[in-house]
Amino acid sequence: MSRVAIYPGSFDPFTFGHLDIIERGSKVFDKMVVAVAYNVSKNTTFSIEERVEIIDEVFKDNDRVEVDSFKGLLVDYAKSKGTNIVLRGMRSVSDFEYEMQMAHANKSLDPGLETVFMVTSRKYSHISSSLIREIVSLGGSAGDLVPEVVEKKLKQKLQN
Repeated sequence: MSRVAIYPGSFDPFTFGHLDIIERGSKVFDKMVVAVAYNVSKNTTFSIEERVEIIDEVFKDNDRVEVDSFKGLLVDYAKSKGTNIVLRGMRSVSDFEYEMQMAHANKSLDPGLETVFMVTSRKYSHISSSLIREIVSLGGSAGDLVPEVVEKKLKQKLQN
Protein backbone atom coordinates (compact mmCIF):
# COMPACT_ATOMS: atom_id res chain seq x y z
CA MET A 1 0.00 0.00 0.00
CA SER A 2 1.46 3.36 -0.97
CA ARG A 3 1.55 6.23 1.48
CA VAL A 4 0.15 9.40 -0.07
CA ALA A 5 0.44 12.69 1.80
CA ILE A 6 -1.39 15.88 0.97
CA TYR A 7 0.55 19.11 1.41
CA PRO A 8 -2.12 21.83 1.33
CA GLY A 9 -1.56 25.56 1.19
CA SER A 10 -2.16 28.77 -0.68
CA PHE A 11 1.39 28.83 -2.14
CA ASP A 12 1.14 32.51 -3.12
CA PRO A 13 3.93 32.50 -4.06
CA PHE A 14 5.57 29.09 -3.94
CA THR A 15 8.88 29.34 -2.01
CA PHE A 16 12.03 27.35 -1.38
CA GLY A 17 10.55 26.66 2.08
CA HIS A 18 7.62 24.88 0.41
CA LEU A 19 10.02 23.06 -1.90
CA ASP A 20 12.07 21.93 1.11
CA ILE A 21 9.03 20.39 2.83
CA ILE A 22 7.92 18.63 -0.36
CA GLU A 23 11.36 17.20 -1.11
CA ARG A 24 11.81 15.99 2.46
CA GLY A 25 8.24 14.68 2.54
CA SER A 26 9.00 12.70 -0.61
CA LYS A 27 11.59 10.77 1.39
CA VAL A 28 8.94 9.75 3.93
CA PHE A 29 5.90 9.26 1.70
CA ASP A 30 5.55 7.44 -1.62
CA LYS A 31 3.64 10.30 -3.21
CA MET A 32 3.10 13.95 -2.37
CA VAL A 33 -0.03 15.79 -3.49
CA VAL A 34 0.58 19.52 -3.44
CA ALA A 35 -2.96 20.80 -2.98
CA VAL A 36 -3.40 24.47 -3.79
CA ALA A 37 -6.27 25.68 -1.66
CA TYR A 38 -8.87 28.19 -2.68
CA ASN A 39 -9.10 30.49 0.33
CA VAL A 40 -11.80 33.16 0.28
CA SER A 41 -10.16 35.04 3.16
CA LYS A 42 -6.90 35.65 1.26
CA ASN A 43 -6.33 38.25 -1.41
CA THR A 44 -3.92 36.41 -3.69
CA THR A 45 -1.39 37.65 -6.23
CA PHE A 46 -1.83 34.64 -8.49
CA SER A 47 -5.05 32.91 -9.45
CA ILE A 48 -5.45 29.33 -8.32
CA GLU A 49 -4.82 28.19 -11.91
CA GLU A 50 -1.60 30.23 -12.10
CA ARG A 51 -0.35 28.78 -8.82
CA VAL A 52 -1.02 25.22 -10.00
CA GLU A 53 0.75 25.96 -13.29
CA ILE A 54 3.81 27.43 -11.53
CA ILE A 55 4.16 24.53 -9.09
CA ASP A 56 3.62 22.04 -11.93
CA GLU A 57 6.56 23.67 -13.71
CA VAL A 58 8.77 23.29 -10.62
CA PHE A 59 7.97 19.55 -10.37
CA LYS A 60 7.64 18.71 -14.07
CA ASP A 61 10.37 16.04 -13.82
CA ASN A 62 9.23 14.52 -10.52
CA ASP A 63 6.59 11.82 -10.94
CA ARG A 64 6.21 11.41 -7.17
CA VAL A 65 4.69 14.89 -6.86
CA GLU A 66 1.19 15.65 -8.08
CA VAL A 67 -0.11 19.21 -8.16
CA ASP A 68 -3.83 19.79 -7.75
CA SER A 69 -6.25 22.37 -6.39
CA PHE A 70 -9.31 22.15 -4.20
CA LYS A 71 -12.17 24.14 -2.73
CA GLY A 72 -13.96 23.24 0.45
CA LEU A 73 -12.90 21.16 3.41
CA LEU A 74 -9.49 19.51 3.47
CA VAL A 75 -11.01 16.38 5.04
CA ASP A 76 -13.30 15.96 2.02
CA TYR A 77 -10.42 16.54 -0.37
CA ALA A 78 -8.27 13.94 1.45
CA LYS A 79 -11.06 11.38 1.14
CA SER A 80 -11.38 12.14 -2.58
CA LYS A 81 -7.63 11.44 -2.97
CA GLY A 82 -7.89 8.19 -0.99
CA THR A 83 -5.54 9.23 1.79
CA ASN A 84 -5.71 10.11 5.47
CA ILE A 85 -2.34 11.90 5.75
CA VAL A 86 -1.79 15.66 5.73
CA LEU A 87 1.73 17.06 5.84
CA ARG A 88 2.23 20.56 7.22
CA GLY A 89 5.41 22.59 7.51
CA MET A 90 6.14 24.81 10.48
CA ARG A 91 8.55 27.74 10.70
CA SER A 92 7.78 29.18 14.11
CA VAL A 93 5.81 28.92 17.34
CA SER A 94 3.00 30.98 15.80
CA ASP A 95 2.80 28.47 12.95
CA PHE A 96 2.57 25.68 15.53
CA GLU A 97 -0.37 27.32 17.29
CA TYR A 98 -2.30 27.79 14.05
CA GLU A 99 -1.43 24.33 12.69
CA MET A 100 -2.41 22.66 15.96
CA GLN A 101 -5.85 24.34 15.79
CA MET A 102 -6.29 23.22 12.19
CA ALA A 103 -5.18 19.66 12.97
CA HIS A 104 -7.66 19.43 15.86
CA ALA A 105 -10.48 20.87 13.73
CA ASN A 106 -9.74 18.41 10.92
CA LYS A 107 -9.51 15.53 13.40
CA SER A 108 -12.94 16.44 14.82
CA LEU A 109 -14.37 16.42 11.26
CA ASP A 110 -12.62 13.15 10.37
CA PRO A 111 -11.12 11.13 13.25
CA GLY A 112 -9.15 9.05 10.74
CA LEU A 113 -7.24 12.01 9.29
CA GLU A 114 -3.67 12.29 10.57
CA THR A 115 -1.61 15.48 10.40
CA VAL A 116 2.16 15.13 10.28
CA PHE A 117 4.25 18.19 11.13
CA MET A 118 7.66 18.82 9.60
CA VAL A 119 9.86 21.65 10.82
CA THR A 120 11.16 23.84 8.00
CA SER A 121 14.90 23.76 7.50
CA ARG A 122 16.61 26.59 9.37
CA LYS A 123 17.84 28.28 6.20
CA TYR A 124 14.24 28.72 5.02
CA SER A 125 12.54 29.52 8.33
CA HIS A 126 12.56 33.28 7.71
CA ILE A 127 10.82 33.04 4.34
CA SER A 128 7.22 34.16 4.09
CA SER A 129 5.14 34.75 1.02
CA SER A 130 4.31 38.32 2.10
CA LEU A 131 8.03 39.12 2.52
CA ILE A 132 8.76 37.80 -0.97
CA ARG A 133 5.91 39.79 -2.53
CA GLU A 134 7.17 42.95 -0.83
CA ILE A 135 10.78 42.43 -1.96
CA VAL A 136 9.78 41.83 -5.58
CA SER A 137 7.22 44.66 -5.68
CA LEU A 138 9.97 47.07 -4.54
CA GLY A 139 12.31 45.88 -7.30
CA GLY A 140 14.46 43.52 -5.24
CA SER A 141 15.60 40.02 -6.11
CA ALA A 142 13.97 36.99 -4.52
CA GLY A 143 16.24 34.52 -6.31
CA ASP A 144 17.49 33.05 -3.03
CA LEU A 145 13.93 32.60 -1.75
CA VAL A 146 11.93 31.18 -4.66
CA PRO A 147 12.50 29.01 -7.74
CA GLU A 148 13.43 30.94 -10.91
CA VAL A 149 10.01 30.44 -12.55
CA VAL A 150 8.32 31.93 -9.47
CA GLU A 151 10.51 35.04 -9.43
CA LYS A 152 9.93 35.58 -13.16
CA LYS A 153 6.13 35.33 -12.79
CA LEU A 154 6.17 37.55 -9.68
CA LYS A 155 8.11 40.26 -11.48
CA GLN A 156 5.60 40.13 -14.35
CA LYS A 157 2.70 40.54 -11.91
CA LEU A 158 4.11 42.97 -9.35
CA GLN A 159 6.39 45.24 -11.34
CA ASN A 160 3.95 46.11 -14.13
